[in-house]
Amino acid sequence: MKNIWKVFPALRKTYQSGHASFQLKEGSGGVWKVSVHVVGFSSRSAMYAPASSVVDPSAARSPSSELRTVDGPAFAPKRALVLTKFSRYEFEKRRHADLTEEELVKDRNSSVSGFQEGVFDAPSPTCIRKRKDKLEARGSDYNSLLHHHKIHTKNRELVVNTLKQKGIETRLVDRFEYTDANIDWADVIFTTGGDGTFLMAASKIHSKNKPVIGINSDPSRSIGYLCLPGHCTENFPLALERLLTGKFQWMWRQRMRVTLKGEHAFDPPVELHDQQLQYPEYRFLDCWQEQHLRRDSTPTPHPTGDDASRVLPVRSLNEVFVGETLSSRVSYYELSIDGSPRVKLKSSGLTVCTGTGSTSWSFNINKVTPQCVQRILDIVSVETGMAFPTKDQQLIEKITTKFNNSLIFDPSKCLMAYTIRDPVVFGTDFSSKPRGFAKRIEVKSRMFDACLVIDGGLSFVFNDGATAIFEMHEDDALRTVQFAD
Repeated sequence: MKNIWKVFPALRKTYQSGHASFQLKEGSGGVWKVSVHVVGFSSRSAMYAPASSVVDPSAARSPSSELRTVDGPAFAPKRALVLTKFSRYEFEKRRHADLTEEELVKDRNSSVSGFQEGVFDAPSPTCIRKRKDKLEARGSDYNSLLHHHKIHTKNRELVVNTLKQKGIETRLVDRFEYTDANIDWADVIFTTGGDGTFLMAASKIHSKNKPVIGINSDPSRSIGYLCLPGHCTENFPLALERLLTGKFQWMWRQRMRVTLKGEHAFDPPVELHDQQLQYPEYRFLDCWQEQHLRRDSTPTPHPTGDDASRVLPVRSLNEVFVGETLSSRVSYYELSIDGSPRVKLKSSGLTVCTGTGSTSWSFNINKVTPQCVQRILDIVSVETGMAFPTKDQQLIEKITTKFNNSLIFDPSKCLMAYTIRDPVVFGTDFSSKPRGFAKRIEVKSRMFDACLVIDGGLSFVFNDGATAIFEMHEDDALRTVQFAD
């Protein structure tokens, strides 16, 4: 076995940790066949020649290229954890726990289509008052909430039942049950919800080898960029079959690591409850604080003062926002890109995104509209005296699309994109480049009520004197899957 490590050095740690086993079989010409079994995946095989027969050890292939599937699927989990979102209907039930199901139905249906004789009695004055104070005042429709809840639960049950039918031990958890213990138990994480649920699942995954696979439980309400294609939702048995037979590609989405320095570096984050409750289909609520800062647990002493520093325990898959908590206030900060001298800036905040996040908030901040493109062409025509086809809508749409597509970059690339939102004062090195790409970003706060928000869910204090360092490391990549078609 000693010579095996010379050709496959990366396997030694996996083997010694008990997560892999090997079988050796001697073949002709002194060539050995190595069968590798990694926990949670099927056996893989590779050919190994003794060290004495290798003329140039540096010419040996890397483990990733040497290991290949030969006798089975590339994906064979034994245990699957399914993280499901709370539907808007479930949120309303939790928020109005004082109402019975009958009261919920009467309250909402009465405002839409009246009462059905012989089914329910007329609502009480208290019931009517609750209705007016709750959903009706916000313009919400009970029937719509219930309809989409049923779609979500139907597709969620399909995922769980299909996994069990394939002999995969399966646990269904909500965000409050999404604990480190459950994550460690599973070989793979499935999510049933939208991109928000996927982001929540990803935030707590620290192993590069634990896959996260998203299923959009209601494609009629959202696209689900991070999930499998929408047609896989109702056809999940076929999608799972493709996964189990290896008819997919692994994709590693790079994530940002944030190091926070300063007096409040170890303060727990604020969970953005209000946004989650108002827009649950587009936001996520991570229970990091609840699970890691138990009230009954003994507090761990942390460094204090301006020299305090820590790597935040969550990774950002989409983007990080830095700025004043109140958006109407100007954000003051110092910015350094890839080791350049810090530059003092005033703006509406700063966003830093990954390739995955380049299709999200960052994209919408920087995209142009056909109206903008047409106006620019009008001005160019006047200033140059050249006749541009400013009324050609097809051309304008083409230019608009081409520019906007240039904002999107490869999620597997170790690269970040920053955007200085609404710069207030120019006259600095960033005057002509309010956005760009970077490998390392350092921001120092000059604000007094500021925050650093990761993926729209966790808000960390980021006040005057605090410093945040944004980096990407290959070890932080998230393992996901994609289908070729």
